[in-house]
Amino acid sequence: MNNYFEVGLDEVGKGSIFGPVFSGVVILSRENGLRLKRFGLDDSKKLSNKKREILMPKILSFAKDWGVGQSSVREIEKYGIRYATELSMIRAIDKLESRPSEIIIDGNLPLRLWDGTQRNVVRGESKYPSIAAASIIAKLSRDSLMNRLSHQFKVYDLSNNKGYGTKKHFSNLEKYGLTNLHRKNFLKNLKVI
Repeated sequence: MNNYFEVGLDEVGKGSIFGPVFSGVVILSRENGLRLKRFGLDDSKKLSNKKREILMPKILSFAKDWGVGQSSVREIEKYGIRYATELSMIRAIDKLESRPSEIIIDGNLPLRLWDGTQRNVVRGESKYPSIAAASIIAKLSRDSLMNRLSHQFKVYDLSNNKGYGTKKHFSNLEKYGLTNLHRKNFLKNLKVI
């Protein structure tokens, strides 16, 4: 049993109105997954940013392997969010040293671009340490990009909203207009533009 490794996959930024979608993949042994749980690993949405930052180096050190992939706003606009998210997941998997025999994906949508074995688990972050770890590395990677972009696009409050549609973000969209990193199709569907 000690040689059992789980390969967890999760995305962040799917519901954002600004910036790319990111995916993370983490390969963890059962033993290291339990160790990370003892350090407080949990569903990333239940953790403070500070706790996620504390966990990140532990995840990277306990993981057998890991990867982060992303899809650009241009790809989201061209292909739609689901396909673009799948591309980001495949790009994360492609960063691994070897192809996994099975992946475990958070949520109920299968990864259509993956021809190997996969399992979909609703609320997988709370059930599989590898998915929780994948979510954290994807989230912190995307948050880091949003923090860097916040200097270039100051009026959109990206360091606080991370590209999501907060009241201030929508208000400033009305005042200052769209950038090339806003998801125009999504905003049209929301009837914002």
